[in-house]
This record gives sequence, C-alpha cells and structure tokens, in this order.
Amino acid sequence: MNLAILRNFMAEEKIDFLLVNSTNKFLVEYNTLDENSRYHLTNFTGSTGDALVSSTDVFLFVDGRYHIQADLEVDKNIVTVVKLQTGQSFLTEMLKKIPKDAVLGLFSQKNSQKTVETIQKEVKIKLLKTDPLDIFKTSPQSEITPINDDLAGMSSEDKIKKINTDGAIILTNLEEVSYLFNLRDFSMPFSSMVKAKAVILPDKAMLFEENRLDKFEEFIKSLDCKIYVDKSSITAYDYEIVKDRAIEMAISPVKLMKSVKTDAEIAHYIDAFKRTDKAVLAVRDYIVNNENLSEFDIARKLEEEFFKNGAKSLSFNSIVAKDKNSALAHYTKSSPDEILHEGSLVLIDCGAYFEGGLATDITRVFVKGEPSKLHKKVYTTVLKAFLKAYNTKITDGISGYDIDFEARKFFDENKIDGFVFNHGLGHGIGINVHEAPPNLGKSEIAKTPLKENMCFTIEPGLYGDFGVRLENSCYLKNGRINSFVHVPYERKLIDFNMLNDVEKLQLEEFGII
Repeated sequence: MNLAILRNFMAEEKIDFLLVNSTNKFLVEYNTLDENSRYHLTNFTGSTGDALVSSTDVFLFVDGRYHIQADLEVDKNIVTVVKLQTGQSFLTEMLKKIPKDAVLGLFSQKNSQKTVETIQKEVKIKLLKTDPLDIFKTSPQSEITPINDDLAGMSSEDKIKKINTDGAIILTNLEEVSYLFNLRDFSMPFSSMVKAKAVILPDKAMLFEENRLDKFEEFIKSLDCKIYVDKSSITAYDYEIVKDRAIEMAISPVKLMKSVKTDAEIAHYIDAFKRTDKAVLAVRDYIVNNENLSEFDIARKLEEEFFKNGAKSLSFNSIVAKDKNSALAHYTKSSPDEILHEGSLVLIDCGAYFEGGLATDITRVFVKGEPSKLHKKVYTTVLKAFLKAYNTKITDGISGYDIDFEARKFFDENKIDGFVFNHGLGHGIGINVHEAPPNLGKSEIAKTPLKENMCFTIEPGLYGDFGVRLENSCYLKNGRINSFVHVPYERKLIDFNMLNDVEKLQLEEFGII
C-alpha cells in the first residue's frame, strides 16, 4: 500500500525516481520509526539507510552493519538490498541506478543542502516540500530541561560569547542547538536533543522550538546581513529561504566547540560510565547465575539496571545478540525465542543518558558456560586490536583516520577465515551517541586531528558465524587515550597464548573476570 502511495505521488509530480529517507526534518540519525518513511516503505528498522524508488524497483542501501538484518526484514520480492562495502559512498552507488535523463525527486526538508548539490551535479532533480508517508508521524509533547552550568562546564551565555560573527549563523543541527543553549529533552526514546533551530547574531542567540518554526522562517527571511550556513546540516528547504544571501562555512564553530569537552563534562562522563559499568556487570552476573534466559530477558534486565543507576533514558536501542545474531552489528530484536544454552556467546552493546544528557556507549561479549576454541581465537584477536588502538602513541596531528588504518592493517595481518571487520573503528560521543568530529574511520572528517578532551569510542569487531565487538568509550587527556569504561574482560574467552608480554601488561589496566 505505501509503495502504491509513493508511485502515485511520483506520477503526479512527474518524477522517475524518488529518494525515501530514514531521517526527519531535523536530519537526525536516530529517528523514531513513526517518522521514518524508509521504514514504512521497506519494513527495515535499522537507524540508517535510505531507499530509491522507481516505477519498477525499490533499492535499499545499507552499510556493513546492516547487511544481514536488511535481508531478514525486507520483502525480497519487492525490495533489492544494495550492500555497501567499507569505503563505498551511498550517493555514488545510488546515482549509478539513475539514468542521466531521468528526474529524481528529493524531499527538501529531509536532505541537506550539501546532499542536494552533490546529487544535482549528476542528475536532474525536483525538490519536493511534502513527503506523503508523513501521515504516520505523531507529535509527542517535548519536555525541555536546562542543564546546570556545573555539569556543562560553561554557561550558554559564555558559549555564545565565544562565537565571533559579523552576521548571522543559522544553526539547525540539534546536537549543536542543545549544546549551545545547555538544554536537553529526554521525552523521546534514545535522544537527549531538543527539537529546535537557532540563529546566532553578534550580540545574542535566538532559539526557536519546534512549535515556533514558522517564526524561525519569518525571522531568517527578514535578516538583512551576512548569513552563514553549514551546508551539511541545513536542509535544502531552509537553504532555499536564504540562498541568495548565504555564505558557506567550512564547518560550524559550534560543532568544533562541542567536540572538545569541558573538564566538567569529562567529570560527568566519568561518573556516568561508573553507573554504566555497574549496569553491565549486574547483567553479566544475571547471565552467569540464571538458566533459560532469552535475549529479551537480558535486554529487560539491562534497562532495569540502567534506570536503577539513575539513567534518564537509554542512549540507543540496546543490542543483546546471541550466537549467530551477534554477527549482526546493529541487531536490535532481542527475541524472547532466542534462549541462551551451554556455550552460547552473547554480545551486549548498550548505553544511557544520565542527568547531563551525554550518551554512554559500551560493548562487551559474555559466554554461558564454556566457549569454543574459535570463540577464544576471535575474542582474543579483537582484544589485541583494541589494545593496539588504545595504546596508540598520540603525537601532534594524529587523527582517528590514522588509528583506524592501523587497526585494519592488524586485522589484515591476522585474518580468521570467514570473519570480517566491516565498520569504522570508532566514533565521537556526546549529546548524540554518534558525533563527528572526532571519528575513527575512513571518512574525510576522520582526518580531523585529535585534541585534548575529545571523547570517542574504540570498537574493533569481527563478524562471521558469530560476532565479537569490544567497545570502550575513551577520552584524550594529557597526551594519551584514557578509558571511561572499566568493565573487565572475560578470562574464559581469552587465549593467553595469543598475547605477548606487553599486551598482558596493558590488560592489567582493565582486569579480567
């Protein structure tokens, strides 16, 4: 039915192809399913991945985290899953499907201006103001909460004063708006971001909440000055309003500011991860001491432990994946039918928001009973990759790109048949569980040099018949990488014969259990 709605819409708009997005008008990464048009079209529940519709085909583009999950969730009689490999660009692969003389429809409120400009260099486009699948959208009441300056480390006023501008800066990225104004909203699942846009002027900043976006449009139309925009975060819809007056920024000054945490934010993170560690260790005990547990049981216990330790909400939908499901990097089903048995491996990737509204993130792998030799080989190889990355010597100019490169080189030199490392080594953390910069991967933004007080994950993994990922959230302090996470590693899963003396010494920082 939803495909028919879209194809009728395409005929009315006289377009040959239509890009159906997973995001909403704020370009968020973790969108709710009711606002996710791509989900309503394909039934794929992953957080990222867009779809391309023509009169005969539906193509769903997903990265390595979602290859298996997409195959399981879509109707293959209707949807063709395009499995992007590491280093492949979604836009490049999508454009290969579109003939040069075809017209592609893009929703102007769900695509950044940068995306639109990249696409229109290759094919004809038509910008569309309304998405017919927005009929499923609901509008829950926001609950905006101010963050105490003691947690933020800097008042909103002081942050605004640090931004020098001779005109107006339009701010539409929710992480940046939430950061600048020291505001959070815990009413939406897996988010602490306020739904609002802002304008920064030389002497003040103005906030426009979601129910006042009409006033935001009126205000930016009325501006009679230089208008600075970040084309990677402003929607094509908003850009159209100011395009004749717009000056592109290479990167938003707020994005750079929030990438370097204050000492108060680091202190809050240290406390938040102590509580995160407690929740994960309690779940480990729950697995060890109980029988006939399902993935669903463990996920429910995990959420209970987070809230017992003061969490406001989860920072993303927890991954609890046993055996073959652990090979799905972003598996989120947590099935009541998947019961742990003797020798079951279980991967848990989780995190939460506490009162400061910063996302925690950790991944650990446990085993029920005794592991196989292959379990130990894969786990220990991933552990060695983590220790190598974590103990990188930090020099001036070193970036996440450099650390990711060395991790890939390590896995290439220590291949295990049937197992692959198919995602980035890590990502920045903060108000959103995925922030950039910093980034540890193969993207251009990963080449941004690491700076003191930047916070990021290190999460090597190997995936085959099962998956192992070991993720510590970290921060750069005093010229070295430090871990927020202190959950010990699993003695039963380590093959100590594979560790050299230096690695055994490095492991002492975290302990084994």
